[in-house]
Amino acid sequence: MKKLLNKLLGHLSKPEHAILIVLLIILIYLTIVPLFYIGVDTLTVHSAEVRRIRGSSVGDFTTYHWEYVFKSAASDNLFYKPLINTLLVSIATCAFALIVGGFFAWMVTRTNLRFKKPISTMMLFPYIMPSWTLAMAWLNFFKNKSIGGVPGIFTALTGIETSDWFAYGFIPIVLVLGMHYAPFAFILIGGILRNMDANLEEAAVILKTSRFRIIWKITVPIVMPAILSTFLLVFSSAMSAFAVPSFLGGPVRYQVLTTQLYRTINGVNPGAGYIIASFMIVVGVAILTINQLIIGKRKGFTTVTGKSGNISLVNLRKLRTPISSIMLVLLVAVAVIPLLTFAAQSFFVEPGNYSLSNLSTIFWTGEGRPDIANGEPGILKNKYVYQGLFNSFSLSIVVALIAGTVGILVGYSVAKTRGRFVSNMVDRLAFFPYLIPSMAFGAIYLSMFSVQRGFIPPLYGTFAILALVGSVKYLPFASRAGINAILQLGKEIEEAAIILGVRWWKRMLKIIIPIQKPTVISGYLLPFISSMRELALYILLVTPSTSILTTMLFKYNEKGWNQYANAIVLLIIGIVLIFNFIINKVTGASLDKGIGG
Repeated sequence: MKKLLNKLLGHLSKPEHAILIVLLIILIYLTIVPLFYIGVDTLTVHSAEVRRIRGSSVGDFTTYHWEYVFKSAASDNLFYKPLINTLLVSIATCAFALIVGGFFAWMVTRTNLRFKKPISTMMLFPYIMPSWTLAMAWLNFFKNKSIGGVPGIFTALTGIETSDWFAYGFIPIVLVLGMHYAPFAFILIGGILRNMDANLEEAAVILKTSRFRIIWKITVPIVMPAILSTFLLVFSSAMSAFAVPSFLGGPVRYQVLTTQLYRTINGVNPGAGYIIASFMIVVGVAILTINQLIIGKRKGFTTVTGKSGNISLVNLRKLRTPISSIMLVLLVAVAVIPLLTFAAQSFFVEPGNYSLSNLSTIFWTGEGRPDIANGEPGILKNKYVYQGLFNSFSLSIVVALIAGTVGILVGYSVAKTRGRFVSNMVDRLAFFPYLIPSMAFGAIYLSMFSVQRGFIPPLYGTFAILALVGSVKYLPFASRAGINAILQLGKEIEEAAIILGVRWWKRMLKIIIPIQKPTVISGYLLPFISSMRELALYILLVTPSTSILTTMLFKYNEKGWNQYANAIVLLIIGIVLIFNFIINKVTGASLDKGIGG
């Protein structure tokens, strides 16, 4: 026994082993245990449900929620119709994103298109910006009087009233989400097209094969893994989207699973909400697991070789300038014009009246008027906005520090013990939160920490639960950066320091982190940006005292105070773009690098 104990202590004396064991325990508690608690909550009577479930008390065991969701008279409106809407939206979004992103990728890499660099850069803007910015821009342009109350910019300029089906519901949700996720297809498909062996296509050209046949028989099969991967990633992302369906579907009561999840958990039947969350978790994990398997199979495709010739570009001839201009104008319309509408709308006092006499700075610097938004002051004089900004920054900084630091520790311990069972477990657990839709992830933390768990007090309504859920959710970004940083570092560097007796913490701070500074910094900045623009993850967990900018934006939009919402959008976008620029400068990396020349 003593010998075994000495062996264990000797094993744990190595920093990477001790860190690995600690991380394993923490990650099991923060990623696996919450799933157990949300399962329990689907079988428990909650305080809001006592009147609904006759003869029950809080905490009693019940199967009512499962019967209510799947077998009751309310099941169609509660679950099945939102499920069908979610599937239709997700499939249509995938098709739109693949067509748009794949077309732009092929045009940039396979033709003599003009403006390739600006087109490649601007193609990423819809994804860099939060998805709800495009949703709000759509409402600014196309809302109508019958539901929106006041006409949008399109109706004001043309006099043409937009139909409900075009302004709200399925069509705009698909267009907005599809454009937001089209960069996935552009990056994945464009990367393969850029680097694939040109000899395959050149041989077909020599044999006088038609361009269409070359694309169908050679190009499409080669990029098929990227197409499948894009489809699954976009499907999963569209399925978990909340803000866009809420903004664009809410006015016509077009419900999807995420909006139903929000409504039920905040209503009188949270048990049903936890079942919807559980369903979304299972589907999300399944989809992204399939994606990982597809990515693994891609290793068998040899499309990048050392003897690739120059790609023969398709000559667009007289259409070169018109097509290039149209593509550029479309991207400007998606990436730049929405920002201008947010700025403009925040200065018009009366919505729908776009005359110069209606301009005012009241929503920015005004003291507030009783007849406008219940006397809410302008955002630059609004203490609640400053509190939200402070909360957003504080939360994002804390999330970045925790996720970034833990990510480095995960990277160090996993890279140093590669191939071992515990190492693989920590690696998978650190990535697991990425597989769970954001709102469902917020729901499982609401389930777990709304009451006391052992020595941990109830965290709902505190800053701590926001920091905790954000740190765990964005750990995959930081852990990938940490693993890559350590794997790229030669063993000899740290071994030399060990021989000289340098302690572990000093090796990390003085040697490893400085050498891999760009990658390590990205592991901190990515969680920061993600947290700053996040809505779905936090919406179930915030209270008035812990409101952040994105949840304030959502509340303003719900109340119809669109000028305040537009002004806050500009603040958030400005912060996100600035920090995204910092990442590119610090790391020297850009998502479109190599695609657009």
